[in-house]
Amino acid sequence: MNPAGESAALHERLFTIDTHIDTPTASLMRDGWDFGARHDRATDHSQCDLPRMAAGGIDALVFAVYTAQAARTEAGFAAALAMARAVFERTHAVLRANAGACGLARTADEALQLKAAGRRAVFLSVENSYLLGRDAGKVALCHGLGVRMLGLTHMLNNDVADSSTDPRGAEWGGLSPLGREVVAECNRLGLVLDASHASDAALEELLAASRTPVVLSHSGCRAMCDHPRNIGDNLLRALAAQGGVIQLNALPIAVVPTVEDGRTAALSDLLLRMTESVLSPALLEAVERDWQKVAAAYPNPRANLDDYVKHIEHAVAVAGIDHVGIGCDFDGGGGVEGLNDVAEYPNLTHALQARGWSEADLAKLWGGNTLRVFRAAEARAARGG
Repeated sequence: MNPAGESAALHERLFTIDTHIDTPTASLMRDGWDFGARHDRATDHSQCDLPRMAAGGIDALVFAVYTAQAARTEAGFAAALAMARAVFERTHAVLRANAGACGLARTADEALQLKAAGRRAVFLSVENSYLLGRDAGKVALCHGLGVRMLGLTHMLNNDVADSSTDPRGAEWGGLSPLGREVVAECNRLGLVLDASHASDAALEELLAASRTPVVLSHSGCRAMCDHPRNIGDNLLRALAAQGGVIQLNALPIAVVPTVEDGRTAALSDLLLRMTESVLSPALLEAVERDWQKVAAAYPNPRANLDDYVKHIEHAVAVAGIDHVGIGCDFDGGGGVEGLNDVAEYPNLTHALQARGWSEADLAKLWGGNTLRVFRAAEARAARGG
């Protein structure tokens, strides 16, 4: 058996999960796109489907329902929620259509039961609490749609918390008053709180406010790459002390240091222009065209599997093996040479084995740590939050 094959076999013994993948908005909403068929990243840019999940030995994924941020008005919030609901409905329909091969997981035990039955597990998350508007009660709506992880922000501040990358700087100094209500509601209902993209101050405040462990579902280490959405060592230690987990992402600009070349300013301008409008398909199509122009003008830096592994091993050195996981951000910009879609997860396992990682430590990294966080959220909800 070749080394990658040996690692794939190991995956069958472990429980493996990636905590952030953007397949719902990136692929499932495409007309005629079949999650049950194998696709090729080179031809359609997708990084996940059921055949490639099987090839990569990945048992579970957290499907992120991402909502782009536009006007922070009642009309804007209503449009965002309506668009998100359409993505949820489509995702549930896809899972039903492929029920023999996969299923929705609402608890850690359900995910393990799906694996035991030879099926892939899909958890659902919200990326960007903008869709909540100014109503913490919308958390219950998301929970009813199957959501078990909620991300506070994306690239701009919203009514819940500050983002790490808003060019206007901090608005709330961390969490907003609404944000603290959202935290309490997530604790009550059993949703895991996700601070990827949030500012340092928001993460600090979240760690103090949440009664359950917090995750960074797709973040990196600032010591390895000084990007604002990456996390410094002091916050890594605080995350670990609270029981949380950082899941490392494979977004090239957050994996390897780059020289500022105008990309940040161009994207910031694009994002801020969106805040003047209400979300619509036409707006998203226009933004996507402009986004692609920016990406072509300022291409990603070259990053490879070794660069990614450095983030994992640094996080383990600082936070400890019980507080690190995987969240590559596939279908959302993630991917490095050697780890470019879900079929290539065994390459990562092989690289770590070559560095002397034990099966016990790989079991924690690949799933054990994340399952512990889900269980803690479930237990808190069972006690009434």
